[in-house]
Amino acid sequence: MLLRQSLKTLVLIGLLGSASVLAADAPKATGAPVPLLWKVSDKDNAVYLLGSFHLLRTSDYPLSADVDAAFADAERLLFELSPEEMQSPALPQLMMQAAMRTDGKTLQQDLDAVTWSRLDAWAGKNGVPLATFNGFEPWFVGLTISIVEMTKQGLDPKLGLDNHFMDKAKVAGKPTGGLERAREQIGVLDGMDASEQRQFITEALEQADKGSAETERLHQAWRRGDAEGLWAGMAADMKRQYPRLYQRINVDRNDAWVPKIRQILTQPGDDDALVVVGALHLLGKDGVVEKLKAQGYAVERVCSACANGGR
Repeated sequence: MLLRQSLKTLVLIGLLGSASVLAADAPKATGAPVPLLWKVSDKDNAVYLLGSFHLLRTSDYPLSADVDAAFADAERLLFELSPEEMQSPALPQLMMQAAMRTDGKTLQQDLDAVTWSRLDAWAGKNGVPLATFNGFEPWFVGLTISIVEMTKQGLDPKLGLDNHFMDKAKVAGKPTGGLERAREQIGVLDGMDASEQRQFITEALEQADKGSAETERLHQAWRRGDAEGLWAGMAADMKRQYPRLYQRINVDRNDAWVPKIRQILTQPGDDDALVVVGALHLLGKDGVVEKLKAQGYAVERVCSACANGGR
């Protein structure tokens, strides 16, 4: 679940034209989501950190007044990738170039018999020809499984919190930027060694086996602003079972982002910023929030609803 939350891959749905990704009936949401929002301050400016769910439903809007106020206060916005890169036609091309096998082997040769059998069963259930996968690297197949599973539950990349704020920033004329480049983000995946890539497929298939209940549980935890529940559901098992994978796709990226956020805080002037990234990057001891606290910054959760049941 971790990586599907950290790479924007709307293009994948178009690459799987034969896949059955009809949205399931979604439960009705009530009220605005309780935000995973923190304010990091130094003596003259602030950075708001907002935890995103990259695929959402129309019923997840409007957002809370806390989030609207943070956007209004911010002079600029940062995302994992800049809007220019996210919306560039070069992005799917870069991903496909990285995903195609060049070693002369097939995916089946990379996987053990049990994993291949599970992948075969998943492909048959979802109307995806198994042969489609044989020319791709394992990380791409794992990512595809994750995206297909989420869209089946009515979650839409176009409605994700990142896209929402990219659109708002454009309308408001606020400058935007990215914490990393598309090549770097794709490189996190493509740079996995063979064992890490196999682990990623295994993790994706395990999540798929849990079905809609697991996806909905995580989505509802995000709506409640339940930081502990999201951490336990999205990362704790991965950190324990696949520590190298967890290090690569979460910890290493967090460590690279923290100096860039600190630079906003230490620069002259009083301009504030809103940083919108996948929720998991803000949570737990390895998250950006705790890393900034450890460096002496004042950090507070911004959550008017938390006194009424948010966490």
